[in-house]
Amino acid sequence: MSRKTFWTISKVIFFILSLTPFLLLLYGVITDQLGANPIETLHFSLGDWALRFLCLGLAITPLKKITAIKELIRFRRMTGLFAFFYASLHFLVYIGLDLSFSLEQFIDEVPKSPYIIVGLFTYSLLIPLALTSTKGMQKRLGRQWQQLHKLVYLAAISAVVHYLWLVKLDLTEPLIYAALVFLLLGFRVIEPVFRKKYRAN
Repeated sequence: MSRKTFWTISKVIFFILSLTPFLLLLYGVITDQLGANPIETLHFSLGDWALRFLCLGLAITPLKKITAIKELIRFRRMTGLFAFFYASLHFLVYIGLDLSFSLEQFIDEVPKSPYIIVGLFTYSLLIPLALTSTKGMQKRLGRQWQQLHKLVYLAAISAVVHYLWLVKLDLTEPLIYAALVFLLLGFRVIEPVFRKKYRAN
């Protein structure tokens, strides 16, 4: 098997694995296996997966640099799109199932809930990233594309803040995500410094 074929197959497997949480949740909806509050379970689960894919997307560059496996970068676009996919479903469940697409309820509830405002802000950051994720848009935007896609850093931070404000009792899980995002973003600050020192020596 050639190296190119191996990574092509790997992308297909990654796609299937990334879609699996959605299929399992869909199965849970159809078979009524999401517990006493299925809407809440669905809503929280989709949000969790959106944040997981955001973290995974941030982890790809550090992993590539640590392992020197350049092909890992091939998974970054797909990971980002799955983060947007799950975030979109998370938003749709809130708008559609929680609020029944009621604009009045939305206008009334949002100002009272800071975590919803932060969640909407996070989602608004992901939209331009998803729309400009193609190679064609990357060529059109040139250097501006890289600057635009740094919004993912802010999106990851605001997603963690959204989660922290949402959870009222046990903060263990959102704090784990906060630590992970801190480490992944910290790597991007520290790694160039160490690289310069290494070259200087």
